Amino acid sequence: MIELKASEIAKIVGGDLIGSDITVTAAPIFNSNQATKGSIFLALVGEKTDGHNFVSDAFAHGCVLAFVTREVPERCIVVKDVLAALNSLASYVRQALPELKVIALTGSQGKTTSKDLLRHILETVAPTVAPAGNFNNELGAPITLLQCDEKTRFCILEMGARHVGDIAKLCQMATPDIGVVLRVGTAHVGEFGSEELVAKAKSEMISSLSGSAIAVLGQYDQYTPAMASLHSGATVTFGETTSADVRATDIEIREGRPHFDLVTPAGRASVGLRIVGIHQVSNALAAAAIATNLKISIDLIAGALSTAELHSKWRMEIAEIDGLVLINDSYNSSPESAEAALRTLVLFAQERGGQSWAFLGKMHELGASSLQHHSRLGTLASELGIDHLVCVGSPEYAAQITGSSAMTVHLLDSKELADELVSQMSQGDVVLVKASRAEKFEEVAESITEKWNSREVGGEN
Repeated sequence: MIELKASEIAKIVGGDLIGSDITVTAAPIFNSNQATKGSIFLALVGEKTDGHNFVSDAFAHGCVLAFVTREVPERCIVVKDVLAALNSLASYVRQALPELKVIALTGSQGKTTSKDLLRHILETVAPTVAPAGNFNNELGAPITLLQCDEKTRFCILEMGARHVGDIAKLCQMATPDIGVVLRVGTAHVGEFGSEELVAKAKSEMISSLSGSAIAVLGQYDQYTPAMASLHSGATVTFGETTSADVRATDIEIREGRPHFDLVTPAGRASVGLRIVGIHQVSNALAAAAIATNLKISIDLIAGALSTAELHSKWRMEIAEIDGLVLINDSYNSSPESAEAALRTLVLFAQERGGQSWAFLGKMHELGASSLQHHSRLGTLASELGIDHLVCVGSPEYAAQITGSSAMTVHLLDSKELADELVSQMSQGDVVLVKASRAEKFEEVAESITEKWNSREVGGEN
């Protein structure tokens, strides 16, 4: 963060400084254990906890100032709304860094992976700030931006939405130089009511751009390409068709990992991704399209994509445990990402020669279409030739396929029963673990690993 006096910050956010003046040197935090020297503590009030109770602990860990809505003994700025104050501070810092290039991404699928790939490219060029994990809301985006200082050249922001207007508000704060919509899908359709309304929310990324900014649009659904009409400036497309400005050709899958030729206006270069799944091609193309418009050479882009590895936990993590391959994709799930994970599972099982196991938990926020989407994935699993479909607390997956002779369907009431199936697995098998975040399916991956490691080797097939 750029250095600012507490008295300056009070004027910026419209609050009252209580206590002596001091220089703030680090970005805000909201977890007192994560405080660093010179940082600001955000005393947020939630349903279960009140941040005001942790101000002293934050100061003990290095904070020098707190944003509060009621006075506390430590040095603080009293404001009406802590989040609003955070947003005002981030907006000020953004304007104070005119040389900073801000790239904002949104989409129903692929934000975090695209961000990780893009960060790997940009870090080879200049100091880059990007969010850790899934830090994409009205709290995470401004905190990420506030980590930038005069040395930072690139800032990548993820922007999610729960309501129409959320992304527009974040764009007003961040004023992106490049706005990206990856794709519109069914994630959060239960929250918005329809894919059309999801598209409307995502389109705020493009309609909020200034005329000098660049819009980057994926070609993977019917809604995203049409957003070009909302922008008066330059628009760049990415996809796998000849009409895309940045595209992939000659796509191959080797050991579950995509290899392709990257084609941009600057030429053609070979890319061999280290991350698994055919769906990663679109994420790589998004990163390449952004980097191309930041004037980065195609050779550097292709090289960086070919060495990038994911930093975010539980997203297509591959582990081989004494002959068993475990694909842990338990961070979140939507119909589109679950389909991509199932297809990846099949590819790995074909290469390994063992049986395929899909442990699937409930997908959330699908509203009235939930049964339809779950059962459609169950049918897809059967069509793909998956050997074992394990429906954990979500029998809807099996609604259309019960009785299939080609695939064994296991209905489990809870994830605590999942590891009981380990006794039926053999070396060479491939296991996928996939569910929405609320299901805590990382615990399924952990229990399968523990049970497999503790099995009696003499009992193997």
